[in-house]
Amino acid sequence: MEIFGDPIFAKDDEGALKSRIGTVFLNSSVLVTKCGVHSTQRALWLKELSQRRIASGVGPLSEEEATKEMENSVDVVFSGDYILIRPEPGRMDLAFRADKELQSLVSKRRIRYLNMSSLGVRAALCERGENWRMARQPIAQEDISDLIERSKVAISEKPVYFYNKFTGTRFITAGTYDELSRLPDDKYLFYMKEVVDGLNRRNRHGQLEIDVFPKSTPRDIVESLRQFKFDGLSVDVVRQRMGLINARWRMALPVELREETSANYEWRNEMCYTITRRINETSAEEKELLSGIAPEFYRQIEWMPGARLNRGELIFDEIWAEAQNTDDPETLALCDPLVKALILNSTRLFSDIDFINVGRISHSLARKPVGRERRGNVYVLQYRETGKPNISILLVRFQKWGVKERLDEGKDITRAMLETDEYTDYILDRRLMCRQLGMNLSQRVGYGYVTERYNGQGQYKGMPVRTPYFVRPYVPGTASDKISPARFHNPLFARSFARLMGEAAAVDVIVARRSSATGEVLFDKNYEIISFDSMSLPTKLVVTDHAGAFVGYQKELVESVKDYADVVRRRKEFVLDYAGFVAEYIKAFARRFTEIQKSYEERRAVYDGLFKDRPFDPNGSAAFRWASALSKLEKADVELLAKTLEKAAMQ
Repeated sequence: MEIFGDPIFAKDDEGALKSRIGTVFLNSSVLVTKCGVHSTQRALWLKELSQRRIASGVGPLSEEEATKEMENSVDVVFSGDYILIRPEPGRMDLAFRADKELQSLVSKRRIRYLNMSSLGVRAALCERGENWRMARQPIAQEDISDLIERSKVAISEKPVYFYNKFTGTRFITAGTYDELSRLPDDKYLFYMKEVVDGLNRRNRHGQLEIDVFPKSTPRDIVESLRQFKFDGLSVDVVRQRMGLINARWRMALPVELREETSANYEWRNEMCYTITRRINETSAEEKELLSGIAPEFYRQIEWMPGARLNRGELIFDEIWAEAQNTDDPETLALCDPLVKALILNSTRLFSDIDFINVGRISHSLARKPVGRERRGNVYVLQYRETGKPNISILLVRFQKWGVKERLDEGKDITRAMLETDEYTDYILDRRLMCRQLGMNLSQRVGYGYVTERYNGQGQYKGMPVRTPYFVRPYVPGTASDKISPARFHNPLFARSFARLMGEAAAVDVIVARRSSATGEVLFDKNYEIISFDSMSLPTKLVVTDHAGAFVGYQKELVESVKDYADVVRRRKEFVLDYAGFVAEYIKAFARRFTEIQKSYEERRAVYDGLFKDRPFDPNGSAAFRWASALSKLEKADVELLAKTLEKAAMQ
């Protein structure tokens, strides 16, 4: 591709880009970078092209030829080390052609797209397996909270605003107004004037000095603040009128944004997006890339290059080929071999899909991660079946203890492979045990493996080994520990939640689900997904993973049950009727436990015979743990368990 003008990213003596815009002419395979706006670049190129034709004896451009040259052009913007394509949503074919041409000049990972607010732009990139080009960079859960806290700034005195360093805008929240309203009259009046003044001024980026959070706040409320007149008003009148505006503001807030704390994932996520949004935004949010995704996934998915299928032909993203011909560490890190293996596995089994995007989750999504993961990577697979309108989502979790981990312990290859297979059976057996006892797990789970090179030490270094993984459909809803605290102010919500969690706790205490690293109960720590009805009330609970099941098989039920009081205790400050909340939880627990106990009594032979063919080892085989759980279930005093749980909850 020819460059007509200065080289891309060329800088002047002061270090500023010589040109911040460019125009790609597809018919001529030319990028114009000469200074000006896009319209003047087009005029310059048409003049240059016509002169070249005359010089070569062809003759000047005709009106029709000039029109075609203009129609097949694409605007781009240069920002830092990136080329930003400004696509027309209805002509994404032109944008993709320009993209391909620009890749002859820079790496594909340095080319991004503007107009991310357009569903058409996002959908077109998604269908090419290119979520990775739209995704915002992942941030560890704890770092999001730190980022928000560090963003608090002052204009003159108190740090009461949340600052976006990319746009220069400071955001005020309804909660911040509440804080300011408690100040002495002179300070209160000072800050109110500062807010109104900032709402009416713009900074050097053309952005507001102060704006209202969230951005979805009705404009009439924002205008009421912006147009507020202090002239001749006493401070009491200012407080009264400002208070009325704030009351409308608070009423307009979605319920999930009313609790202004990083412990509220939905508020935290919205604030993080607000203070990290850029002027030339080239990124999309998780909920725009994955419709209906839960709030705990925000900024946790690292999207990798994917693939698309054309009439059954698998076409990997071009950057996979680029990675094979470069030693650039960023490009190589982007092309995860496990991702390519997962794509190959998926398309070898199912050829009737249009595209596949794969994202990697390297950190636990639990609010407080328990223990240490041996293999931390979880992958998200997004795809669409040919001829179907809806996009599907699968979650892939690699087996913690595989061949590689056992070789690291010094075991020979045969023993490592046998123990890995045995552990896979153990995982699947425990899943069946949980289902048999009534745990509402995901309906379907698949199993597969990828081949990796062993990079450890010793004689097996470089040997290809199989790594098992499990795959299940994504369960829509919100993890119980991520539900906004403000929702518990609604008594109907609180009772429904307590009922679902009480029923689930009865199963959980029987299967003794605990962390193998710390012994900590895993209930209400990311695995219980709650779905809601049209009134936003909890209606269903699904356990997404039976991790830790039967780990605590040696612990007595009456001791274990005390730990399940944390479910209600940690929500005490948010519910209006705590005693009623606890009562609903205990009642549901006792009812469900009694049902399971009765089912075992009536069909003892079915339960007892389920794992008769498995090794029975008192050191902790699956069959032994199963028998231990059934014995405790049979002997359990439900009334005692319920009273013990209630006592712990009311402490």
